[in-house]
Amino acid sequence: MSTGSITPYRSDMRAGRDGFAQLLRAEWTKFTTVRGWVIGVLAGALVTVLLGLVAVAGNRFTCNGRACNLGVPVGPGGEAVTDNFYFVHRPLDGNGSITVRVTSLTGGNTSNIPGSQGGQGGAGLQPWSKAGIIIKESTRQGSAYAAIMVTGSHGVRMQYNYTGDTAGPAGTVSAASPRWLRLARSGDTITGYASAEGTTWTKVGAARLAGLSPNVQAGLFATSPAQTQATSQRLMGSGGLITASLATAVFDQVGLHGTWPRGAWRGSVIGGAASGLYAVQGGGYHQVRGRFTVSGSGDIAPDVVGGTIPGQTIERPLVGAFAGLIALVVVAAMFITAEYRRGLIRTTLAASPRRGRVLAAKPIVIGAVTFAAGLAGAAAAVFLGERQLRGNGFIVYPVTTPTEVRVVVGTAALLAVAAVLALGIGAIVRRSAAAVAAVIVVIVLPYILAVPNVLSVGTAQWLLRVTPAAGFAIEQGMPQYPQVSTAYTPASGYYPLAPWAGFAVLCGYAAVALGLAVFLIRRRDA
Repeated sequence: MSTGSITPYRSDMRAGRDGFAQLLRAEWTKFTTVRGWVIGVLAGALVTVLLGLVAVAGNRFTCNGRACNLGVPVGPGGEAVTDNFYFVHRPLDGNGSITVRVTSLTGGNTSNIPGSQGGQGGAGLQPWSKAGIIIKESTRQGSAYAAIMVTGSHGVRMQYNYTGDTAGPAGTVSAASPRWLRLARSGDTITGYASAEGTTWTKVGAARLAGLSPNVQAGLFATSPAQTQATSQRLMGSGGLITASLATAVFDQVGLHGTWPRGAWRGSVIGGAASGLYAVQGGGYHQVRGRFTVSGSGDIAPDVVGGTIPGQTIERPLVGAFAGLIALVVVAAMFITAEYRRGLIRTTLAASPRRGRVLAAKPIVIGAVTFAAGLAGAAAAVFLGERQLRGNGFIVYPVTTPTEVRVVVGTAALLAVAAVLALGIGAIVRRSAAAVAAVIVVIVLPYILAVPNVLSVGTAQWLLRVTPAAGFAIEQGMPQYPQVSTAYTPASGYYPLAPWAGFAVLCGYAAVALGLAVFLIRRRDA
């Protein structure tokens, strides 16, 4: 190779014969004529499906030797929810309001509560222990509701339909510092208010519950999520003890306005027996004239991974995409490096002297091919994997249709962009082995280190923010909820970046690699 300046090759071919459409067709022909590349892409899709099915088929949850096939409550928005609490209620016909004063919220021992289903709680008051007033369409789990409440350490909150959460005045309640709460219904709209003395009211929030029935249940409630206590720390994770907790609240000065049919207050355990992380360990209420003491356990919130046992997410069958990615990356790297190895790149550049256009056509072709293969593999893995999980007795957390589409299509896009990244690196280093090794180092290795709890949570989250492995966030099917305390870690399927933000990080790396490849190919000999 000469050391002087390089004079770019200028073709005598008319521009019309060097059109981008013709260039795309030529690159497509190259790809389809190499049988190994076609087989490699098909193998990537097949591996995605088969390894995903193997991963979900290995475990089985049984009840008395048979698949349990338990259900999970579904909220008005189609999301999985936890709906376990103690409810002291009366019917409300049409519009009306309920006002109470809360003078105490404490943690307690479940064995001393009327109606307890056994077990020792005693976990104490939790940050998201809740007590207040609620208007609920029915006592069925998952039905629409709006509530205003005091909490263990998050002040007054108005929550509705499980995912809605609005902050009110801060502070805790006590006999010396009580909190007044009011919930008013007007048609489909429920409005929550709070007051420190019962005369000056602050509007906390309002929720519209579309299609709310005229006849609803309303009253007092208490609930408290379980506490997880760490028992050991080790390289591959940590052990923990889940202990049910109980909240006990004292209410008085209950005021009702509107159409409340005559009748006594009725106490109900919503959600029934103990189940999963949000175990219901009983509860009850005691009324002395106008003073109510209500105790309850559980939660009213979105369900999350670890919240219901044995729950699985829709992305669980997509673990095979990890191996499929490696197969597709190998093909993508060879799509450019094979031309350098065999000297065919000179022919390509002679036919298309505009070198940057060559590195625009190749990513389009390899990206389209790997996207199509990834889409077929991801769709089949999710469809067949969900059937397998349910057949093995597992709960599959329900998600909305847009979320399921994003997980499947996003996985295909993840594989396609990873292939484009491999092609870009291949154009830079001109060696297949070096290009594949580089992609494994920047995508595969961070994923292996971060997700199985090999590293600390902080280090794992850092890796999944700054490396191309951040793109795996596109597969996260369940969001994080600030009103639900749990371990939002990569090992549980949660990523530090939002799905599209993590995918954007991967796209950024691919764009930089392609940009550098274009810069170098214009300045180097073929």
